[in-house]
Amino acid sequence: MNRYPLWKYLVIAVALVIAFVYTLPNFYGEVPAVQVTPVRTTEKVDGALMQRVETVLKAGGITPLGVAMDARGVKARFADPDTQIKAKDALQQNLGQGYTVALNLLSASPEWLTSIGALPMYLGLDLRGGVHFLMQVDMPKALEKAAERYQGDIRTLLREKKVRYTGIGREGQEVAIRFRDAAQRDEARKAIESAYPELQLDDGQSGEEMLLAATLKKQAQVKTQEDALKQNLTTLRNRVNELGVAEPVIQQQGIDRVVVQLPGVQDTAKAKEILGRTATLEIRMVDEEKMQDPAAVQAAVAGQVPFGTEIYYERNGVPVLVKKTVVLTGDYITDAQPGFDNQSNQAAVHVNLDGRGARIFKNVTRENVGKRMAILLIEKGKTEVVTAPVIREEIGGGRVQITGMDSPQEANDVALLLRAGALAAPMEIVEERTVGPSLGKDNIEKGFNSTLYGFAAIAVFMVIYYQLFGIVSVLALATNMFLLVALLSMMQATLTLPGIAGIALTLGMAIDANVIIAERIREELRNGMTPQAALAAGYERAWDTILDSNITTLIAGIALFWLGSGPVRGFAVVLCLGILTSMFSAVLVSRAMVNLTYGRAKRLTKLSI
Repeated sequence: MNRYPLWKYLVIAVALVIAFVYTLPNFYGEVPAVQVTPVRTTEKVDGALMQRVETVLKAGGITPLGVAMDARGVKARFADPDTQIKAKDALQQNLGQGYTVALNLLSASPEWLTSIGALPMYLGLDLRGGVHFLMQVDMPKALEKAAERYQGDIRTLLREKKVRYTGIGREGQEVAIRFRDAAQRDEARKAIESAYPELQLDDGQSGEEMLLAATLKKQAQVKTQEDALKQNLTTLRNRVNELGVAEPVIQQQGIDRVVVQLPGVQDTAKAKEILGRTATLEIRMVDEEKMQDPAAVQAAVAGQVPFGTEIYYERNGVPVLVKKTVVLTGDYITDAQPGFDNQSNQAAVHVNLDGRGARIFKNVTRENVGKRMAILLIEKGKTEVVTAPVIREEIGGGRVQITGMDSPQEANDVALLLRAGALAAPMEIVEERTVGPSLGKDNIEKGFNSTLYGFAAIAVFMVIYYQLFGIVSVLALATNMFLLVALLSMMQATLTLPGIAGIALTLGMAIDANVIIAERIREELRNGMTPQAALAAGYERAWDTILDSNITTLIAGIALFWLGSGPVRGFAVVLCLGILTSMFSAVLVSRAMVNLTYGRAKRLTKLSI
């Protein structure tokens, strides 16, 4: 009657072992570390960089706890913050401007735990300290940039259609086109409506001239603003990767604002620098005449660059003299995706240009067949020649292929930079807040102590009031804590103060189920049932009440997650997970302990309840 089959005990045992293992990393804490990452994401992180870091630390008399390398950079751990800061200064001084050296905190978990994916929960800004920015997107500027783009596109379109106009200009978000007569205006209207259906065209007149005003339709304006915000979100996510922040929070707030939280980052100036970085593409023609003159090339390398040209270098260090005139910029790029060159099967980046960019590129390639065209990648003020191919034929269609990539990963990184290297609309910081590490530590201590004191108070009450069943309930409650923390760690959730509040609330709610079961067993005993029968009836008849009460709370938690944002959603996640783990521990785990205690007794006359 009060015995579980073996498989149930095995399921509970496996769940407890997994919970214990994945909870362990949270008790090891974190150690100060320094992360070294290349400024340009196209640069590889390899063993040579790791060796340079170790050499610099050794030369400075700094002994790290360990140096490791991953896909993002090289990380060195240290015993205390003083050694960490000393190492950062030494690395910045010796590695130069090509690398970003950022302070970080890394888990102190043993390697065997890390190897099986057992990682601690991330700590939010309010627990770990860091910087918080609230950034506002200048949506009118995004619409003005769109109008500026349409101004050029309409000018090119009317020239191709051979529609005469006396002038074209832009005032804010409106493009105004002037004509001599209504017939020309009507002809232009047909061409523009066919090519750009998202534009609203309105007739007007100024003196003897006929006007045609083009503005984005309301639906197109909304889409332009949404695209600008999405582009900025992507750009910011890519930029903060350089800081090595374990769990940055970059999310939309409202229709035109973005929240950026960088836990563990105390250098506000460094964070601003990263958020303000840019990466773009320029296409220029190589100065063939100067390149064919070895003396001119050598003079340029020595610092005497010929008039009208600039010198840049390819990946292999070969100098390239390019004309100052920019043929195309990254502003004309609508998309960039990694891929492969069909002929050489080497990694490449496929770039799509907008209508205006496609027409410019087509004309330039037609007029410069047999000449070299340099594709320059500009990132953080540094310019590099990615490739400088010879133009074999006219290239139309607005699709450009950039070869010269060392690997598919580099092609992916370059595509990412081109696709999200520049902000689609200007942004300004409207709120800036720094949370110190001491405040975060104080928050952790207060949150931990409140949970601990609450657990202790519950344990004392349950043991005094329910005796042995109280001990069982306390052990089930501890199991619930392990399961909840393990789940949050496996999900790599970010723990914040509201999350700690959710854990504390879960404790109070979880004990309710044990109280219901214990009271139900007491009631069955008072009704004259034998102890064994009272145990079985108490658990079975309490189940419906436990299920109903937890489902109603779970519905509330799901509503909080669905309708809430930020800290509210974090609280809701902990609450919902806590409800599920409490049902498992209060019913299955406590029943298993009771069964092991009383289930084998042949003549049970009394229960300690």
